Order: sequence, then C-alpha cells, then structure tokens
Amino acid sequence: MSFESKLTELGIVLPSAPKPVAAYIPAVRAGDLLFLSGTGPFKDGQIAFTGKLGKDLSVEQGYDAARLTLLNALAMVRQELGTLDRVVRIVRVTGHVASAEGFTQQPAVINGASDLLVQIFGEAGRHARLALGAAELPLNMCIELELILQVK
Repeated sequence: MSFESKLTELGIVLPSAPKPVAAYIPAVRAGDLLFLSGTGPFKDGQIAFTGKLGKDLSVEQGYDAARLTLLNALAMVRQELGTLDRVVRIVRVTGHVASAEGFTQQPAVINGASDLLVQIFGEAGRHARLALGAAELPLNMCIELELILQVK
C-alpha cells in the first residue's frame, strides 16, 4: 500500500504546509536525503499549542501537539516531493520540547510524532531520534520538530 493510501485509510488529511516564519526554506535535498527545517504545531496558520510542558500543558497535550507538528512536517515533505510515496524511510527525528523546570518527559511527548510515523510508514517509519527539553521555542510553540528522510 502506498503511503498516500495509508493516510486515507487512517482518515488523515494533511494540512497546507506552513510558511517559513524567518529567512530559511522549508526543505533542502542533498542526494537521497531530505532535510526539513524545524516546524511547529500550526493549525490554520496559527500556533495551536503554546507554552511549556509541565507548566502550561500536560504530557497528553504535548503528545497531541507533536502529532500535529508531524502532520505539518509531512505537508512540507509532500510540498517538496509532490507525494509521500517518494519517501523511502524516516532516518531521524529531532524533537524540541519547551519544558518547565523539572520536566523530564520529553520522550513521552515526542512519541506523538514517532507513533504516527510508524502508523503511516510501517517499518520505514522507525527512526533514530533525539528528544530535548528547551527553555524557550520560537513563537512560544511548545514543540518543534525537524526530520531527515531518505527519498527517491
């Protein structure tokens, strides 16, 4: 089954790719690797989840924010490649979590993105990962993700 068909089967509709908010481009291709710029939990052009995990947001809300952020990242992939079916595998996910002092559940939050990648891409969605706490993120976002993908 194609990855585009899998999205349909899961009832997932990708949003429009978010526009860059500074002086960068959404993606750069180098050989068979696609490097995505960081993106956040945008919905209808606005940040849908703001603040810090462990203070303003629960782990469950962070999980949902990571899932939404991943959908935005996949929209960037589709914009760059024309289709998700050109993805060979997800290589690496880096997740930055705006964290209140003492919050240490960044991996549980970023699972919102990782779990969805495996649902959509199966074994090709299993990836190396880094989940970091951050004092502050741009635009008061609670999550920022960057991805590296192998593409054809």
